[in-house]
Amino acid sequence: MPTGAHGLNAAVVEINGVVKRYGATPVVRGVSFSCGEGEVIGLAGHNGAGKSTLFKMMLGIIAADEGDILLFGEPVRGRRFREVRRAIGYLPEHVALYDNLSGLETLRFFARLKSADPSRCKSLLERVGLGSAIHRAVREYSKGMRQRLGFAQALLGQPRLLMLDEPTNGLDPEAIHAFYDVLDQLRQDGATIILSSHLLAEIQSRVDRLVIMASGQLVAQGTVAALAAATGLPARLVVTPRDGARDRVRGALLAAGFVPQDLADGEVQVAVATPQRMALLGVLADLSDALTAYAIAEPTLEDVFLRHQRGVTWVERAA
Repeated sequence: MPTGAHGLNAAVVEINGVVKRYGATPVVRGVSFSCGEGEVIGLAGHNGAGKSTLFKMMLGIIAADEGDILLFGEPVRGRRFREVRRAIGYLPEHVALYDNLSGLETLRFFARLKSADPSRCKSLLERVGLGSAIHRAVREYSKGMRQRLGFAQALLGQPRLLMLDEPTNGLDPEAIHAFYDVLDQLRQDGATIILSSHLLAEIQSRVDRLVIMASGQLVAQGTVAALAAATGLPARLVVTPRDGARDRVRGALLAAGFVPQDLADGEVQVAVATPQRMALLGVLADLSDALTAYAIAEPTLEDVFLRHQRGVTWVERAA
């Protein structure tokens, strides 16, 4: 699990009781959380959960109806926020680009808008894997290339806060790996990153904390491990019995209070809650001559997300 390079001491993002309504319909309802310097936050939620609306309020594009949003200690509706916004990089889910401009011309255009150094545009394009396409018209770019160009735009001005909405959409596995390499370096340099993604397995090992939203509300936040423990999600043990030993393995598991489930290829699976793990280790020791392999899978980020989407609400408290 990554940890902030600077100890997560400085509050970069503070969101307190934020509410947004469109007419009589609330789309963000009393959301509160904070992010520290060098922290990577995963923002998860179904379509319509309020994630993109929250991003727009954080950028000052739309105003909150209630509550406060402070970035680097400055309110987003304050007089100094225009200056603060230059330290923010934002990649929307759907990047709007000009098809007739080249990649380099596009990035230079955004650099002027952001008052960023245009001489860095070429190196930024190379950094995101577009070095060989900087002079090609954007209309010739694939979906993945457009996404990388959008990412380069978000990196203009060496941002201290990155807000990325479905950033790996359209990227192939090699490009995804390169993308996270860039994020790792930015985090080590102290950048704070908020990463909104529905690819939960992809971000599981890449976030410090998870913030889960549902129907405009924050329903859970904390580390993946703490959220899994709080929801009581079990781990899964899969064992491979030796030929002819399957009944013995099933019987031993049943006798110890576990419920075995037969899988393909002769494997057997059981769910094991945290308090049962020592008992399970004892069973495995007794069955050592009857097994060829075993593996324990911890609850995944997707497991945690689905459990909280079904109505479990929990917020990790500071120790």
